[in-house]
Amino acid sequence: MTLGQVAIEGVGKKFRLYKERNQSLKSAMLRGRMSVHDDFWAIRDVSFEVPAGSTFGLIGSNGSGKSTLLKCLARILTPDEGRIKPEGKVAALLEVGSGFHQELTGRENIFLNGSILGMSQKQIKGKLDEIIDFSGVEAFIDQPVKNYSSGMYVRLGFAVAINVDPDILVVDEVLAVGDAEFQEKCADKFAEFHDKGKTVILVSHSMGAVREMCDHVAWLKDGALVTTGATEPVIEAYLASLHPNE
Repeated sequence: MTLGQVAIEGVGKKFRLYKERNQSLKSAMLRGRMSVHDDFWAIRDVSFEVPAGSTFGLIGSNGSGKSTLLKCLARILTPDEGRIKPEGKVAALLEVGSGFHQELTGRENIFLNGSILGMSQKQIKGKLDEIIDFSGVEAFIDQPVKNYSSGMYVRLGFAVAINVDPDILVVDEVLAVGDAEFQEKCADKFAEFHDKGKTVILVSHSMGAVREMCDHVAWLKDGALVTTGATEPVIEAYLASLHPNE
């Protein structure tokens, strides 16, 4: 496989949906053998390849399985079926404040997040000014992040993730948070990644953003892959499915 390529092979992820209403500690302790539950497959039998150096979009309606697949790609969730084979270092930005310690300052969280993502203290120090500058939270960098807005969280988390210098960057709806200036900075950074031959995999409900940034797209529906391919024809098919009588 080529550096930055990702192979998704028959991937499935299920969750248990418990039927009992009693959520007491006793029932939770007995749950292993005695509880009644259904298996809900958030995604199942999903297979496709993400080309190395592509900006790859995952599209689909709410509940289609996009975020579950993204969490499997980021190794936050482990598939129950199939496997995912990323070639290279993966960095992920999936949820507002994920990986942040509420009581630590922004500066301290940069070091914490950077370490989690595999950077040495020396590497983090070398990138510190660039991270803070990109995030735009200079005035609050020594304040506890529990006082940050959701937009500040995302800006700082994104700034750390992109400076890890990953081969594959996994991003969930980062462009939905933040002002127009930050969204433009994100788009520019994705373009820079593309020019360097790095791979970006992102989820977005904005078809405009997907059209502008992605060269390949996978469309998910009800946990299954509908199709994958070049951006425009896949988006057109997806949008047509939302309004079948038009």
